[in-house]
Amino acid sequence: MNRINKTFEWCLKQGSKGDKHKGLKKTKPDLEESEKQIRKAESDLSTMNYLYEGDKTDWVASAAFYAMYHSLLSILYKLGYESRNQECTITLVEKFIADKTIDLEYKYVEMIRSLQKGIEDAKTVREEMQYGSETSMEKERCKKLMENAKEFVDRVKEILEEMDEPKSASSEKVK
Repeated sequence: MNRINKTFEWCLKQGSKGDKHKGLKKTKPDLEESEKQIRKAESDLSTMNYLYEGDKTDWVASAAFYAMYHSLLSILYKLGYESRNQECTITLVEKFIADKTIDLEYKYVEMIRSLQKGIEDAKTVREEMQYGSETSMEKERCKKLMENAKEFVDRVKEILEEMDEPKSASSEKVK
């Protein structure tokens, strides 16, 4: 069994225990919660910009990460999953990509959690800024993270729209 499937199974097992903030739960699709999560992602982007303008760049990293994360939660709710764990959320999206359930490019997984050495991902930057003692982030690094977060949320919004299209219409769509 590959890493994605192994982690997915572990996440489902953890979620079945009912503990808060653990694992995944298979549920009915929740379109209302999916919409709320994408609105939360948009709010996180707005907060990110506000923090940047206020020169609170250490917190920009958290807002950028959570914008990406809430957009992924939107996909999960739409497909009938509830997540209480960041790693499980990201792994399930990887599984959806691998299974061709969603047509999301893998680079977006790398943006939020990199598996390749040398790529700076949002989760690592968020942890560094949130748990470290730095009170600011270098402007160019901050701008790149902000651009990635905006691109990420915009792409997930496209995926959510594509999921609403009838299969025959989406297969005829030219990219």
